[in-house]
Amino acid sequence: MRPVVLSAIGLAALTSAIPFTSSNPAAVLLQPRAEPPATLACSASSWPPNTIGVANEPQPPSADLESILAQVDPARIEATIRTLVSFGTRHTLSTQNSSTRGIGAARNWIHGEFQKYATASDGRLSVNAIGYLQEADGNRILFPTYIHDVVATLQGTEENRLYVVSGHYDSRVSDPNNYEDDAPGADDDASGVAVSLELARIMSQPQYPRPKASIAFVAVAGEEQGLYGSQFLAQTYANATPRVNVEAMFTNDIIGSPKGGLNSELSSPHIIRLFAQGLPPLNVENATTRETRLTIGGENDTPSRQLARFVKEVAENEATGMNVSVVYRLDRYLRGGDHRPFLQVGYPAARFTEPHEDYAHQHQDVRVDPDTGKQYGDLPEFVDFEYVARVAKVNGAALWSLATSPGMPKNVRVDTSALSSNTTLYWDPPVEGYGGGYEVVWRPTSAPFWTGVIDVGPAIQAVLSLSKDDVVFGVRAKGSGGLRGVAVFPFPGSR
Repeated sequence: MRPVVLSAIGLAALTSAIPFTSSNPAAVLLQPRAEPPATLACSASSWPPNTIGVANEPQPPSADLESILAQVDPARIEATIRTLVSFGTRHTLSTQNSSTRGIGAARNWIHGEFQKYATASDGRLSVNAIGYLQEADGNRILFPTYIHDVVATLQGTEENRLYVVSGHYDSRVSDPNNYEDDAPGADDDASGVAVSLELARIMSQPQYPRPKASIAFVAVAGEEQGLYGSQFLAQTYANATPRVNVEAMFTNDIIGSPKGGLNSELSSPHIIRLFAQGLPPLNVENATTRETRLTIGGENDTPSRQLARFVKEVAENEATGMNVSVVYRLDRYLRGGDHRPFLQVGYPAARFTEPHEDYAHQHQDVRVDPDTGKQYGDLPEFVDFEYVARVAKVNGAALWSLATSPGMPKNVRVDTSALSSNTTLYWDPPVEGYGGGYEVVWRPTSAPFWTGVIDVGPAIQAVLSLSKDDVVFGVRAKGSGGLRGVAVFPFPGSR
């Protein structure tokens, strides 16, 4: 396929992307470009001046997505959280033989809810409880214990493309090994499980088209004891033959309240944090690739951070009522989450967590301080169910946009064979036979989000009159209806 040349020569390919208002084609590229929207702009990153393309705009939700988000029901989310709390404790080591108390009862109830949605899905949704016997680990697993994950998979139309959304259904109190006392775990993490259940209920309805990619709605166990359930799930996908192509994983962990601080004095009801790791582990990206990434300044352009940029563009709008605050780190200090095992086997993953945390209502024995009257414990009265519903909408917007996207171009390269003020990019299609188009995006090296974009049509090569020395480039697929995928950072290479 012939390359698209985005410079003062060979501009005919741009006629569908940029209207010509001058008889001199080069003059089109010299016209000032519109500024990016405030949500994607960075005032400290105004250089280099850009004279090609247009401002990168957020992707508006499709009609199907708007309908999906409108169905998210705070009352259902509240009912889910209160039901999970009603099992007393959901500690990983608690009883698995009771129908009313303990982690086994919670697991069976979650499975039953997913199965209801599967029954109504016209065969689109399937439910499985997968697990193994975890031996005592000398730390937080005191005796051999079964770890079970409940997985409801909405089957897509394309082979071996999967997105995962998860919350953990186990809970704990102050002593991580106390499996007898009540551990309500309303915020941590019945709130995250409620998101998985609610999105499965809605997206599996036959009124919606099947997405291109499959979506797994998951409730995992063993998080508080050492991420055991998510580790088992990630390894199950990674060790399958063929390896399951998990294109993204989100964990929702502690998403129940916008309030925090010593006395709930902090409140950001329309903010959700999204934690995105930087450099991948060395078992995922070898030392040679790591050195190249650092040499070319790609440490902020790992797959997980590209995923976070995508979420920012598709999930921050009126339909969700939320702003996504991307935090460029793996997790909070002294904390861990179920996205980590997915990262460790090479899958892009990120964590949603509420904006301000109240530590009196996390990992605490249920009690009232006799001196101050302060209530401790992770109780449902400290959960804002409307807020959880908005976080569910953020997840829904991200998942549906990803699963209906054309995926990501492969083998994206930037030509570094010679010194040049232009930039030449090459890439391969997301899948064999792909008939859609592509966009090249870029931003100043100090900007957090993509600021510029140009549509290059179906070409798999582009030459741009913008120096690779001064900006960061990415290439993303653009399918029918303008739906786009996650951008991919180019490494040095050639045609």
